[in-house]
Amino acid sequence: MNFSLLEPHLFRNAHLFAPEERGMCDLLVAGGKIIAIEQAGADIALPDCPISDLNGATVCPGFIDQHVHLIGGGGEAGPHTRTPEVRLSKLVAAGITSVVGLLGTDGVTRHPESLLAKTRALEYEGISAWMLTGAYGLPSPTLTGSVEKDVALIDKVIGVKCAISDHRSSAPTSAQLATMAAQSRVGGLLGTKAGISVFHMGNSPRELEPVYDILHHADVPITKLLPTHVNRAQSLFLAALRFAREGGYIDITSSIDEPIDPASAIMTAREGDVPSSRVTLSSDGNGSQPHFDANGNLIGIGVAGFESLLETVQKLVKQHHLPLEEALLPLTRNVAEFLGFGHKGRLSPGCDADFIVLDEELRIQEVWAKGKQMVRDGKACVKGTFEE
Repeated sequence: MNFSLLEPHLFRNAHLFAPEERGMCDLLVAGGKIIAIEQAGADIALPDCPISDLNGATVCPGFIDQHVHLIGGGGEAGPHTRTPEVRLSKLVAAGITSVVGLLGTDGVTRHPESLLAKTRALEYEGISAWMLTGAYGLPSPTLTGSVEKDVALIDKVIGVKCAISDHRSSAPTSAQLATMAAQSRVGGLLGTKAGISVFHMGNSPRELEPVYDILHHADVPITKLLPTHVNRAQSLFLAALRFAREGGYIDITSSIDEPIDPASAIMTAREGDVPSSRVTLSSDGNGSQPHFDANGNLIGIGVAGFESLLETVQKLVKQHHLPLEEALLPLTRNVAEFLGFGHKGRLSPGCDADFIVLDEELRIQEVWAKGKQMVRDGKACVKGTFEE
C-alpha cells in the first residue's frame, strides 16, 4: 500500500540496520520522518495508524549516490553518444533515495541550469536531490558566474566538480584548482553547506599530485577534497589509500570493475589501515563509459547503471564475509557525513524516512523515500512525470 507522506505508518518486526545492527525493531513514520524506533512489540501505535508487518525482513537506510549524471553525460564520440537524462524509476529501483547530480566531459552542450532543473524535478517526484556546480574544465561553468555564489546562494548546490589527471581535463593550474576549492569552501560556510570539491580522476601518471598541490598552496581542509574513480588504476588506488590515511575521503566507483572491482577496493582499504569512515561508494550512474586506446582514441562507449551499488554490498557480505552493517557504510552514513547531511544515511528519530527492505538474499523488495513507498515487490511503483 502507498500511504500519504503525512499519515503515520507503523512498521513492525524489522531486522534493523541503522546502519549499525539494532536487532528486531518497530519503526513509526510520519510527515516523511522517523518519529520513533523501539524494540519489536513496543506499544507505539497511534489510533487508526496503518501497520505493516515486515516479518523479520532486513531494513537499512536508503542509498545516497553522490555521483550521478542526472541530465546525461558522454559525447566523447559526437552528439549521438550523449547519454539521456536519468529516470526516477531507475534510481529508486536501485535503492537510491538521495542523489547528487553533476556534469561531466561535456560542459558545452550540458549546462548547470539544466542540471538544477532536473535536480528540482527529482525532488518534486519524491526523492532528495542536490547538485555540484562546474564540469570537467576550468574556469567552472556556473549559474551565477561564481562558484562561491552558487554554493552560498543556491539551495541545491553543495559544492563543485572538475577533472584532473585526465586527457579530457582543461589542464588546470595549481592556482586555478586552489581558487576553485577555496571558493567552494567559503561558499559552503556562507550557505551552511558542505562546500566540497570533487575531482574526477583519470589515468594520468600525475595521479593525486594536483590535489596535494591544493593542500600545499591553500588552507582548504583535506576533508573537503574528494578524488573519485580512484579504483580505475592500480597506482592511483595506492595513492588514494595514502590520501585517506592522511585524513581525506576517497570515493570508489561501483561501475568500475577493472583493474580493481569496488568490493575488493573496499576490502583492500580496510586491510590497509584506512579508516572505514573515510571510504565512500558511488555509481557514476547514467554517465558514459568510454574506452580509449593507448593513443587516446575512443574505441568503445557504454552507459553506467545503478545496480552495481547493491551488487557491491552483496559481494562484500557474501564473498568477503563483511558484516552487513559495515558493508552499508560507504553508501549510507559515510557519504552523509561527508556531504553534511545530518538527516540522511542513518535510521534514527528525526531523520528522513528513507529506507530499503531487503530479503534474505539482500535483494530489494521495498524502497521508501521520505515516508513514501517508491518500490513494491522489487519494482518501482512510482515513476517520473513522463515515464510510461
